[in-house]
Amino acid sequence: MSLESTSFALVAATLVAALLRAAAPIILAALGGLIAELAGVVNVALEGLMLLAAFFGVIGSAYALQWFPGAAPWVAPLAGLLAGLVAAVLGALLLAVFHLEFGADLIVAGIGINLLAAGLTVFLMVTLTGDKGSTAALASAVLPVLHLPGLAGWPALDTLLNGDGRGGHPLLVWVAFGAAALLSFLLYRTRLGLRLRAVGENPVAARAGGLPAKRLQYLALAASGVLAGLGGLYLAMGYLTLFQAEMSAGRGFLALAAVFMGGRRPLGTVLAALLFGASSVLATQLALFDIPSQVVYMVPPLVTIVALVVFSQRRAAAQRRLAAASLHQWRAAPQAAPQGETTS
Repeated sequence: MSLESTSFALVAATLVAALLRAAAPIILAALGGLIAELAGVVNVALEGLMLLAAFFGVIGSAYALQWFPGAAPWVAPLAGLLAGLVAAVLGALLLAVFHLEFGADLIVAGIGINLLAAGLTVFLMVTLTGDKGSTAALASAVLPVLHLPGLAGWPALDTLLNGDGRGGHPLLVWVAFGAAALLSFLLYRTRLGLRLRAVGENPVAARAGGLPAKRLQYLALAASGVLAGLGGLYLAMGYLTLFQAEMSAGRGFLALAAVFMGGRRPLGTVLAALLFGASSVLATQLALFDIPSQVVYMVPPLVTIVALVVFSQRRAAAQRRLAAASLHQWRAAPQAAPQGETTS
């Protein structure tokens, strides 16, 4: 292999590795939004759930060794993981209570939780650290990194599967893609998945058929909280090693857009999340050049808007084709004779 092709392969592997890292939190949150959407309870609070998990994960890991003196080093990241997931699940269940018990509108309640999470995390951060920007003063733990051995002889493959430093990707990067496969199996190959989708299609008919619709929607929102929480934990304990105010930076909304852009299917959702991750990588690369930061910050939302417009146009065109085909079949079908007439 020539030097030029080797260099190109390394550059391409580096960019794809960066794409995987950038897309992982969006994929996790999008899968959470997908399971909630298919159960008929769209989760607009993904952004807030990611913030809650990120903050409480950092706090839990930072204080774990103080709470458990003499504990093994793995206790701190485990404590952070559990604290972050509990916080995200409680936030999702709060949304479920507002909607399922008190009849609150899902969109309004979700926005309220997003605002609550943004304000609460900053308030607690200032209270605990005296800093309203980040938790850099706290020594928080890092989630495990998975290094695939035996790839030293293939630099491009090593860079792709172990990151540009070849030290390994954070474990949650692989969890994101594993969760997509697991969720696809759960939704389309198990009785639980069939029941969740049935509730999402028609809750009244599902209840009439004996399904516990409310319980299944609670379960879907709790699972949505777990997945969104993993996305937030990756941001604060994998992508970075601290919590920053508003560090989710719209990823929860990108995840929600990925659900609909992906046709409410796991594979489509992952592909849409990868597209949004690619826009973040592009923005990072543009920042290396003499380009105004305002333009750089516009790239991810601009890509999102363009992608959603293209998706909406394609879906509308598909619906028009389906309607035209149905009309053609109706016209081509033999019409029934009016009552009282006979055909010769």
